[in-house]
Amino acid sequence: MSGHCSISPWNRQWFRAEALRGRIIAENSYIGKNVRCIRHVLSCAESGRKRHLRHRGCLSTIACMIDLKFASDPALQKVRIGALVLTAIDWNRAEQVVPLALREDICAAVRNPAPFDRQQRIRIIRDMLRNGRYKPAGRAKPSPEYLLQAALDQEFPSVNPLVDAVNLASLESLYPMSIFDLEKAGTKLLLRRGRMGESYVFNPSGQSIDLEDLLCVCSLKENEADGSPIVNPVRDSMATKLFPGASHAAVVVYAPHGPEGRDLEAVLARMATWYAHAVDRIEQAVFEPDATS
Repeated sequence: MSGHCSISPWNRQWFRAEALRGRIIAENSYIGKNVRCIRHVLSCAESGRKRHLRHRGCLSTIACMIDLKFASDPALQKVRIGALVLTAIDWNRAEQVVPLALREDICAAVRNPAPFDRQQRIRIIRDMLRNGRYKPAGRAKPSPEYLLQAALDQEFPSVNPLVDAVNLASLESLYPMSIFDLEKAGTKLLLRRGRMGESYVFNPSGQSIDLEDLLCVCSLKENEADGSPIVNPVRDSMATKLFPGASHAAVVVYAPHGPEGRDLEAVLARMATWYAHAVDRIEQAVFEPDATS
């Protein structure tokens, strides 16, 4: 299955403004077997270009955009994947990513009318994820539904600032999201459904989740065709979870095709402004399957 990456006019306007400020340091296109992708790179550090150049070309610093492929599967036609790559995380500045006031404002907003129909968004996301044996309900419901209930109960979780930013953006948009350590996962990824018998541990107590037919992002190691699942729209693997001290991370947003997912680029851009407080560089893309596949 081939695919491509698109950027909305609203998002182009935001990046153009950043370019005028001298913070956009790269814009290029990538064409591969499965994905054509327009990449935008935002330099966030005060010393901007100098700090970026120190990382360029060094594999250990993950100075390249993730290479995300789509498996050949008609079920994936329903999905768009938004991505942010966060390079050179400064954990000393991490608290600036989601200040307490922002956290409180977003959590409080769930008790007010949203700019979209929340129940309709929940139904759309469930329909996007419903495949084969996987049913998005009960303990297997998409993660934003857990977050919404936690916020309504005034029990919203706090993990670390970079993970909290993903949870808050997911609560605000009701798009499922994942964040993972790029040095553990690598940059070559595959989007596919989980196979029969596949599972992974998702918390420190050793609980596991059945992945059969659940949409998964997989880490592709050398000579692997299908890879190993690391994250999904319900729960993420312990193997690649992001902990303080990590240098590089990737955020993945699972959104539907069509007008129901038209705000994906805006959600990514908003998150990028948060993460800019604590990383040297951000790359952003939206990956889509080829409609002809």
